[in-house]
Amino acid sequence: MNKKLFTHQIPDPAPMGCYSPKDVIFLLKNLNGLMAETDLETREQKIQSGGHYSEMLPIEYEPTKEYLDLFHLTLQESARKVAKAVEIVAEQILQKNGSEMVLVSLARAGTPIGILIKRYLLEKHDLDLPHYSISIIRGRGIDENALLYILQNHSPAQIQFIDGWTGKGAITQVLNQACLEFNAKYNCELDDDLAVLADPGHCVKTFGTREDFLIPSACLNSTVSGLVSRTVFRQDLIGDKEFHGARFYEELLKVEVSNLFIDTISKEFAHLFPENLGLLNPPNESEVSWQGLKSLKRIQERYGIKDINFIKPGIGETTRVLLRRLPERVLVDSIENNNLKHIMLLCQDKGVPIEEYPNLIYSCCGIVKQIS
Repeated sequence: MNKKLFTHQIPDPAPMGCYSPKDVIFLLKNLNGLMAETDLETREQKIQSGGHYSEMLPIEYEPTKEYLDLFHLTLQESARKVAKAVEIVAEQILQKNGSEMVLVSLARAGTPIGILIKRYLLEKHDLDLPHYSISIIRGRGIDENALLYILQNHSPAQIQFIDGWTGKGAITQVLNQACLEFNAKYNCELDDDLAVLADPGHCVKTFGTREDFLIPSACLNSTVSGLVSRTVFRQDLIGDKEFHGARFYEELLKVEVSNLFIDTISKEFAHLFPENLGLLNPPNESEVSWQGLKSLKRIQERYGIKDINFIKPGIGETTRVLLRRLPERVLVDSIENNNLKHIMLLCQDKGVPIEEYPNLIYSCCGIVKQIS
């Protein structure tokens, strides 16, 4: 590995979030007190007028009792299914990388999935792997300082990137480009493979399932992701040797369910037997076809949407639109889809119209309102 890596020493991170450091280390700068959240309407206007989403934070709302009740119900109903998807993706990455690897989840949706993979590999294979959570931002790239820190502390281990799910594959493409640039700059061989729990967009080859089902951690914001905000990159706040930033919402500790989510899924690992898995995701089923992105281009044309980034496909992305953007409508494959209970509840609360869209590849798509 090139010695350039070691001429740019990155300081150790300060503790962040409400997970145990045995589960994950956040390579993020704590921005508490350094920036205020932006209200939804102002933020949307700034984004659609050329501002970048990574320079602002949405207001983090405390979930309602009804919504939290739905999260708990969904968690109980889907715990075994989520655990099974964790098993499949964890066995794949072990088979691909061997035991000398570092798990690197993409904050913040990737963080709980990375913790579950770490716990699974510890329980089933007695492997206690290092796990970090770092920032990647569409239009800004990956946090180079975070990667340098990991390589300085774990060289020459293999890095496995992890996220929660795929939508249209935007982050997959950002990761591909970021690894190309990082490898050229530092003479490295980072593998840009992205492992996800669910890949309804058909844009990665390492996944637990391609079904667009409700992963309970998609239901909530920071309260199920370690009380950490989405990541921020502003040059007036982030120094040359600092990590990308985030808020730590300590004030929401009383409604935090991050550790409950992890513990509930982890208990299901006892019922899994990896030796019975057989061949994992045969090559013909792992093909990266980008069929999700192709289907979105048809939706873009039908509804006259000027920017394809205004279409947020899949349950996870639709949830994000409803929680922190201005939604115009939600398209669903079927009103009767049981995976969409929390989507229906959010649409009802916010007065967002729901429209059935025949032959939708995803369970649903959220459409961001275009502000003229």
